[in-house]
This record gives sequence, C-alpha cells and structure tokens, in this order.
Amino acid sequence: MALSRRVYNLLFRRTSTFALSIIVGALLFERAFDQGADALFEHLNKGKLWKHIKHRYEVTEE
Repeated sequence: MALSRRVYNLLFRRTSTFALSIIVGALLFERAFDQGADALFEHLNKGKLWKHIKHRYEVTEE
C-alpha cells in the first residue's frame, strides 16, 4: 500500500508528470523490445546472415 501511494504521489498526481512517465516508459519499452527482437533474430539465424558468412566470399587483394 505504501509503495503504491508513493508512486501515485510521485508520478501520477500531476498530469505533466503522468504524461512524462508514459513517454519515458514507452521509449524505454521500445528500446528494450527492439534489442530483444534483434537478439532473438540473430540467435535464430546464426550462421545464415551475411555478417557471419562474408569471410567465405571476400577476396583479399594482395
């Protein structure tokens, strides 16, 4: 109970802090979701992506 009252008084009591907390939360969620999706894609496609196999096809000029 005390934690919820503290969060309410800190973030949700005023409209400006409520809106700011929503914006910051959305930005943090978007960043975390994007990095998580990229990590999952990399894991599922390991060895199939260009950055993993380009050393096989690059020609070194001497």
